[in-house]
Amino acid sequence: MTSIQADLASRPPAATLADAAEQIRRLPRAERWGTLTGVRGASLTVAGLGRSLTLGDRLQMLRAGGAPIPAELVAFGPEGAIAVPEGRTEGLAPGARVLLGEAPMLFPCEAWLGRVVDGLGRPVDGAGPLPAGRRAAPLRNLPPDSLRRRLLGRRLETGIRAVDVFTPICQGQRMGVFAASGVGKSTLMGMLARFIESDVIVVGLVGERGREVREFLDRTLDAEARRRAVVVVATSDQPALAQRRAAQASLAVAEYFRMEGRQVFLLLDSVTRLAHAQRQIGLAAGEPATARSYTPSVFTELPALLERAGPGPEGEGDITAVFTVLVDGDDHDEPIADAVRGILDGHLVLDRKIGERGRWPAIDVLRSVSRSLPGCHTAEEMALLAEARRHLTTYADMAELIRLGAYRAGSDPAVDMAIGLQPGLEALLAQGVAERATAPDAFARLAAVLGGAAVS
Repeated sequence: MTSIQADLASRPPAATLADAAEQIRRLPRAERWGTLTGVRGASLTVAGLGRSLTLGDRLQMLRAGGAPIPAELVAFGPEGAIAVPEGRTEGLAPGARVLLGEAPMLFPCEAWLGRVVDGLGRPVDGAGPLPAGRRAAPLRNLPPDSLRRRLLGRRLETGIRAVDVFTPICQGQRMGVFAASGVGKSTLMGMLARFIESDVIVVGLVGERGREVREFLDRTLDAEARRRAVVVVATSDQPALAQRRAAQASLAVAEYFRMEGRQVFLLLDSVTRLAHAQRQIGLAAGEPATARSYTPSVFTELPALLERAGPGPEGEGDITAVFTVLVDGDDHDEPIADAVRGILDGHLVLDRKIGERGRWPAIDVLRSVSRSLPGCHTAEEMALLAEARRHLTTYADMAELIRLGAYRAGSDPAVDMAIGLQPGLEALLAQGVAERATAPDAFARLAAVLGGAAVS
């Protein structure tokens, strides 16, 4: 019996024609070999693989006295295929043999819930092997057709007053969290993961410190959230390809559960580190550097990835997504922040100064936007929101004079009212890490602060 016949005999009977086609697709294909002809920095040139190549194909670089070095095809040139290695290249020699593989696929299933995997779907939590599902989930996938997608769904309860009132999130909405380092981004992510309504949680940790991964799993996520979560991890010490693949795998897993009709909540931290990884790959592939040395492929990769989240077609679920952006130097107009803000359906801005004065989460509600407004609020809720924003804006405009003691009470009735309401509004926006609030209660508290009738 040949190896292919043995592989077929070991597989369970196909339930449908689609299952049979999927099993055939998984059969091993003929091996194709090439040779390493050049090494230049972080790029490898391979010849002899023929013309049937696809960007994203995996390679195995054989070296003397060591394990093969995995690599990925990222470009083609007149000299051959250009690949980027996934590890250190010591031991590679001119003419080294190179084995061509396929673009990686994931096969998620229900058993993945509660597990931690890498960008290739391999378990990294020490809890044993993972079963493979029947349906392939490609790492690179097209977004749903824009004319077949459903509209945003109802407003979700995030459990965070500042979000539910000022920047609400609806089913299928894609939001960004823009923050510098150390402003409570990870804490806010944990609150959203624990509190928001969803069937499945997918968390992508891209370029995180190894210590923070364990901390997020053991402290930030509670037991209930962990049971319905799939966590995809690539730490900061891993190659750029592994970090990009973790982001792609997070979307692939979320898409699988969306196709199953589930409501999926996706957290991807962070888009900035994904952009840094793509920049490294682009530079190795020979792309020119543009704004702040980012390569053109960065600005094509971002929308290709972020647009995969969102509402699904009829009969499927939704991917409600929150993407974090680590703002370099507190510059909210730097290229990545500016590009992501234009793609998503809203953004939350975390301000260091707000955190320094002791209000957490440090959401700057005046600079934060939700593009689901005003449709997801009732008329009464919108009236309360508009009044609250007016008072907060008035206070922010005069804050410097008020702190310096240069404003004299009675000079402006609107400023006097804003000063009087400020403590109550600050208390409303502040919230403990373990404190879960409801939207009706948040609006009732806001109405009480403003002196109006509670909204039911």
